[in-house]
Amino acid sequence: MRDTMRFVGLDVHSRGTRAAVLDVASGELRRRRLSSEPEVLVEFLSGLGSSSLAVYEAGPAGFHLARAAAAAALEVRVCAPGLIPKKPTDRVKTDARDAERLARLLAAGELSFVRVPTVEEEQVRDLVRAREDLRCDLMRARQRLTRFLLRRGARFEGPGASWGPEHMRWLTRRVAFEDPASVAAFADYLAAVCALVQRRSALESALEEIAPRSPWSTEVARLSCFRGVSTLTAIGISAEVGDFARFSTPSKLSGYLGIVPSEHTSDSRRRQGAITKAGPRHARRLLIEAAWHAYRPPRVGEVLKRRQHGQDPRVCEIAWRCQQRLYTQWQKLTARRTPAGVAVVACARELSTFLWEAAVLN
Repeated sequence: MRDTMRFVGLDVHSRGTRAAVLDVASGELRRRRLSSEPEVLVEFLSGLGSSSLAVYEAGPAGFHLARAAAAAALEVRVCAPGLIPKKPTDRVKTDARDAERLARLLAAGELSFVRVPTVEEEQVRDLVRAREDLRCDLMRARQRLTRFLLRRGARFEGPGASWGPEHMRWLTRRVAFEDPASVAAFADYLAAVCALVQRRSALESALEEIAPRSPWSTEVARLSCFRGVSTLTAIGISAEVGDFARFSTPSKLSGYLGIVPSEHTSDSRRRQGAITKAGPRHARRLLIEAAWHAYRPPRVGEVLKRRQHGQDPRVCEIAWRCQQRLYTQWQKLTARRTPAGVAVVACARELSTFLWEAAVLN
């Protein structure tokens, strides 16, 4: 049946789409210029018959086309842009050539496809990513304010941690300038920080409220049984991973999250390097932040006990084994004088294994 199929590569943009149709039986390649409206593309694909398979790159075009095609009983897949094989000698890039390349790679089976989320999953994931974007904006705003104060010779000496209650009280009550330029600049920098903190709190409250009713309510409740994994961390990881069960082994989940070492092997020489950093960096950051708790001896505190209340005892047992394993791993690595950054990434890889075990538990 594959010999009679038509493989369609779609290079989708906001103002137009270039399509390349590869007929395997005849070897003929046809090109078309189309609108980017999903209805137009679905009508075009329907005219090719049921023995057609189309693909386009994940990106700003979203998943509207894939969902519209699925509703019309058509098979349209979405491929990962970062995993598309590239020709190092190719110096010409056009939309038509991109569409043709997608069609030929699809026919050769050389593409890696992404999971198409449901509408509800995408809505929650957008909220999770909005909170992550806001966190990055807040870090930049705080850095600008700190650098401004350092240039003016103002330094917070404590007590308390930076950006804690004492620090904010110091900023609002004790820092003052005499010249109008510095007064206006300081007021603007401080207002930006305060506004972003309020916006972050609003988004976090929305996520806390949505989590129990989200598509990953079960996974969030289970992952929250682990030390270092709060509700916000759990829903962030779940939103980026999607369906934990699509990974047949925990090592595949670790590879998806990009916390496995890169490798270059040739003949008898094998060399491993830094982690690949493939996949969603937001989920990878959350996982590594949670893994920093590995240096603490295993313990179930009051906060963790409240999160574990009413949960499956098997999940709590997995979380306890995870604490013991991560602490042992941390002790071994630090005894060898492994840098803390390397040790925590190794613990994050171990943590992902336990998270997968708890998430797929029947």
